[in-house]
Amino acid sequence: MILYIAEKPSVGRAVAAVLPKPHQSGDGFIKVATGDVVTWCIGHLLELAEPEQYAPEYKSWRKAHLPIIPQQWQQQVKRQTSKQFQVVKQLIKQATQLVNMGDPDRVGQILVDEVIHYAGVSQAKLAATRRCLINDMNPAAIKKALQDLRPNSDFIPLATSALARARADWLYGINMTRLCTLLGQDAGYKGVLSIGRVQTPVLGLVVQRDLEIENFVSKPFYEVWVTLQTAQQQQFQAKWQPSAACAPYQDEEGRVLLKKLAETVVQKVSGQAAVVKAVSREQKKQAPPLPYSLSALQIDAARRFNLSAQRTLDLCQQLYERHKLITYPRSDCRYLPTGHFADRHSVSQAIAKTAVNLASAVTTADLSLHSKAWNDAQVGAHHAIIPTSTSIDASRLSREEKQLYELIARQYLMQFYPSFQYVEHQIDSEVAGGLFIARQKSVIAEGWKQLLSGGVSAGKDSQPNSDYAARPLPDVKPGDVLQCVAGKLDEKQTSPPKAFTDATLLAAMTGIARYVQDPELKKILRDTDGLGTEATRAGIIELLFKRRFLHKQGKEIRATAVGRQFIGCLPPRLVLPDMTAQWEAQLEAIAEKKLAYRDFMQPLQQELTSLLQDIDAQPQSFQGLAQKGYAVKRRRAARPRRAKRTA
Repeated sequence: MILYIAEKPSVGRAVAAVLPKPHQSGDGFIKVATGDVVTWCIGHLLELAEPEQYAPEYKSWRKAHLPIIPQQWQQQVKRQTSKQFQVVKQLIKQATQLVNMGDPDRVGQILVDEVIHYAGVSQAKLAATRRCLINDMNPAAIKKALQDLRPNSDFIPLATSALARARADWLYGINMTRLCTLLGQDAGYKGVLSIGRVQTPVLGLVVQRDLEIENFVSKPFYEVWVTLQTAQQQQFQAKWQPSAACAPYQDEEGRVLLKKLAETVVQKVSGQAAVVKAVSREQKKQAPPLPYSLSALQIDAARRFNLSAQRTLDLCQQLYERHKLITYPRSDCRYLPTGHFADRHSVSQAIAKTAVNLASAVTTADLSLHSKAWNDAQVGAHHAIIPTSTSIDASRLSREEKQLYELIARQYLMQFYPSFQYVEHQIDSEVAGGLFIARQKSVIAEGWKQLLSGGVSAGKDSQPNSDYAARPLPDVKPGDVLQCVAGKLDEKQTSPPKAFTDATLLAAMTGIARYVQDPELKKILRDTDGLGTEATRAGIIELLFKRRFLHKQGKEIRATAVGRQFIGCLPPRLVLPDMTAQWEAQLEAIAEKKLAYRDFMQPLQQELTSLLQDIDAQPQSFQGLAQKGYAVKRRRAARPRRAKRTA
């Protein structure tokens, strides 16, 4: 009997659907006509054992125990999914051939491999295990993948890389959290001071932004605008561009800080002739935005509907599991397999039936258009989040579910609309020796932007700095002489950076490279998922709220007094995202057989010991946490039993 082990139930059922019928459904598996069986994990069925499983005394949190570094790593069956583990384990023992059908990535590989190993299979069965790589749930793609099985042993480096990351996160989180919590309690703080490779730099981002806002000193700066008039009495506005000689009076962003300088320019240009020096008119196109990854969807949902990352994920799970309206939501990909293009008619009709607000958008869509979204080379373990061919009565959906479904559906329909087209028009003029530039964008064709509320033309204004002006710039050419009929001085104030919101904090996590100075580390983070993964970011943010390190002021996310002081207690290398980049580089090297597991883990353990010593050497830094948090009324011998371990 061949046993196919998928990572999740939805994949298992999709695989079974292409195997010979009739099928016999069991509790946690499907038996096909040939006698072969498809089963599935429900995410990780196993987890790394807690410290007390290595030694009972570790149940109490004591500094004398640190660092806790297992000599022989142990796993345990997750309590929530123990029933499914027993199903899979029994089937593994009965099978003559195993096929790992985990997602085609680091986590998918180890997730199934660890179950096979934990079940205690023979070396012969282990050596004969095959690997099936599926990243497209279309039946034709699944059939093709089943015909291209590879030895599972080819993917040992990938599994080793995943194992190294999981163990490193365990070592880092368990040891650092215990030490910081103990030091906090010694200072009178009641609560867990959790540390994680991802959560701590995220908290650091918020603390740093809050400090920048508080310490910001607003300064006035000055802009000079002129109104230029053609011989045909057409008027437009242009902005002064300071020359290199003005650099001593500008800030790092080129803003003029000396009012007298700007006033002098206004006096010099008023009533003077202006000569057109250059004219450019460039027609541009903007392709439709790609379908959503989870992070991109969470960011848009936060901006439009003020939904938290966790709430968006929860709603997506409902739309995916309960209503069957969208594809797998925990995806980091924004592309689609080319085979999905054939489903566009059924998907768009399902959208029209489920989201009546989009019925007209479906009618006017051009389903012959083939956007860049369909690209097999860009599809990884999962493809972008899109609607399925399933439709239901929208009355069965909650308001938030409707909002999210329409967001996903609209993004999909955009792929069948032409590019947004516009013209960038620029006129450079010289007035009294100074350069003045007028820039303007004018819409040619709205294309996919007509699917946005009101279209791009809604709410246009004619201000000189508007994105798209209703009135075009005049038709002039180099050498034309204009008249400067007025000069105007605008006094403005520099603004502090904005506090993080759900949307901008998620964007910061996905684009964390911009917060790193080292060019090599910046490149590594740019090429990876950033801080956290699609599946973990929402949980990490929620954990920081649960620990009372973050709180909300309206839509703004701010660090609490405890969160701020806690970050101040830690060495900078714990707070910065640089360590994540360094880990990712080494883990990728393990996957590519360029680095051995021990060459990653041994230095990490040495660094861990050094960090523990550095933090323990400055217990005074934790003083004051009790006043900002929850004071311990009396010292207890027993320590907190367990802190949630999250990267």
